[in-house]
Amino acid sequence: MRKLPPLNALKSFEAAARHLSFTKAAEELFVTQAAVSHQVKALEDYVSMPLFLRRNRSLLLTEAGQNYYLDIKSILEQLTQATNKLMLSGERGSLTVSVPPSFAILWMVPRLSEFHDKFPDIDVRIKAVDDISGSLTDNIDIAIYYGRGNWPGLKSYKLHHEYLIPVCSPRLLDGPKPLASPADVLQHTLLHEETRNAWNDWFRLAELEPPARIQGPVFSHSSLSLKAAVHGQGVALANSVLAKPELDSGHLVQLFDKVLPTSDAFHLVCRESQAEIGKIATFRQWLLQVVQEEEAASPIVKAHAERQLS
Repeated sequence: MRKLPPLNALKSFEAAARHLSFTKAAEELFVTQAAVSHQVKALEDYVSMPLFLRRNRSLLLTEAGQNYYLDIKSILEQLTQATNKLMLSGERGSLTVSVPPSFAILWMVPRLSEFHDKFPDIDVRIKAVDDISGSLTDNIDIAIYYGRGNWPGLKSYKLHHEYLIPVCSPRLLDGPKPLASPADVLQHTLLHEETRNAWNDWFRLAELEPPARIQGPVFSHSSLSLKAAVHGQGVALANSVLAKPELDSGHLVQLFDKVLPTSDAFHLVCRESQAEIGKIATFRQWLLQVVQEEEAASPIVKAHAERQLS
């Protein structure tokens, strides 16, 4: 088993030997002069020999101290270079991101070219999976989870303010069944994601009595229900973030101003121990900046905020 001298004592000795002053060493290390003196004394006790000649107004190295200083100076320089190399490598290479398929297709993938333009040394690898385990596997650096943001052992960053909004193809607006009021939705096929419960909540928000039985196809992913809505197959209660591309393109239109805030949201998560490391921090900061800029320009977010204040 290797027996190494205390690192703090080595740092104090190296700084004091370089400056030939405990005072200047203390200023460099942001500690007191007494602390430097204590660390140097501990090192001298460890090696069982004096390393400095202490005079009234000067500090000199002993012969052993001079030789030791030259040896550890190069070692500490190598340690610094190795650490810098490691940190630099953390800002390059591949970054594996686990993302729910709909979020990957509808939101993240269209924005990746911007990240690549800004950070060409980082190769993002998107792994589209429905991960509800709440724990990162060894081969995943960052994940996008959907939920409340409380996953043990993981650092979580909420992305968007999200709302459920009724959307449909413009073709339905010109069809034989009007969509002039929220009650008119009941004349159309309702498209669902996972369960039908969300429509019940929206009907209550619109001050309508939910029907005794809500029918309509159920889709496992948002991208599927949105695609069905684009093809005019019915009215979808869509996530405002995921529906944005189809709304911007005019393939879908938002019906009414009744938006239902969600209790869950998409979160970026990573291991707490790695949150500030190289490429992980770079990707997180970029992603949060993109979200912030888009939220500032979102009419849905603005309108909901204004209604909350009125």
